[in-house]
Amino acid sequence: MKKLNRLLFSVGLTASLLSAGSAFATDITGAGATFPAPIYTKWAEAYKAKTNIGLNYQAIGSGGGIKQIEAKTVDFGASDMPLKPEVLKENGLMQFPTVMGGVVPVVNIEGIANNQMKLDGKTLADIYLGKITKWNDPAIVALNKGVNLPDLDITVVHRSDGSGTTFIFTNYLAKVSSEWESAVGVNTSVAWKTGTGGKGNAGVASYVERIKGSIGYVEYAYLLQNHMVGVQLKNRENNFVAPNGDSFKAAAAGAKWKTAPGFYEILTDEPGKDSWPIAGATFILMHESQDNPAAAKEVLKFFDWSYANGDEMAQSLDYIPMPDSVVNLIHGAWKTKIKSKQGHAVWK
Repeated sequence: MKKLNRLLFSVGLTASLLSAGSAFATDITGAGATFPAPIYTKWAEAYKAKTNIGLNYQAIGSGGGIKQIEAKTVDFGASDMPLKPEVLKENGLMQFPTVMGGVVPVVNIEGIANNQMKLDGKTLADIYLGKITKWNDPAIVALNKGVNLPDLDITVVHRSDGSGTTFIFTNYLAKVSSEWESAVGVNTSVAWKTGTGGKGNAGVASYVERIKGSIGYVEYAYLLQNHMVGVQLKNRENNFVAPNGDSFKAAAAGAKWKTAPGFYEILTDEPGKDSWPIAGATFILMHESQDNPAAAKEVLKFFDWSYANGDEMAQSLDYIPMPDSVVNLIHGAWKTKIKSKQGHAVWK
């Protein structure tokens, strides 16, 4: 009997250890913004190779990510629209930024090369308001001296899902067009005046690639991956700038993260002669009071590793990494905000 008990104890201990081992190797779950999906995928591949812990990330749009984290069906949500401090408090959430980047208008017009076309904010808003319907409209021609613009109908493409990319885009349009601000407004999902909708950045990119005469807006990594045609935009200093890492970095230079309550910061229409006007950060959402502190810690370990090791990967996709000073602020927020049900800090 003693021998049998020792055997059962041994088997039980082995099973417990195996169970514990598999628990530690449980993948992290997240859902939300498509804007950062390319860099989260890149970070996840490198992190899994290092730790054997994977990331199951559903790029379903910021609106879906907010809903899923509120419902506690994922370990973290992701949104390109920062939530206001009062909304965070109401839902028991905290947020922190991961990278910054740019949203870029993309076109499909025969004979027009990447960054050849120039637009300003008012003209872009009028296109999306349905007021400008032809590519040879006088307003577009005036901005593009010497460019052969066709007598071609404009097909507007926008997001069909709740999207932080749409929030950034509409936030910019509202700043440069009072008519847009009053008629459409700013949100992750709006009542579009014209056009057809695509799901996610990938859906918009797919439509623009297929439809001659179309215009859409995507996160810059999708332009690069799909070899799309972007445009130059006139910024608030009246300079035409092309979308790239340098112009995104110029837009991000003025971010006031230290004084931004709850890291609430929007980077559209920022000052600076080289600033890209449709820039923004992307954010992670987590519950302050954690039902599963171990899972929450794995999420924080993943992003801690990404801040420390992922800058070069981010820059390769033309995202702008968070400065070290901001990462220190984020670490401090983790320590004070994210706790177990018993009130113990998850990150120490």
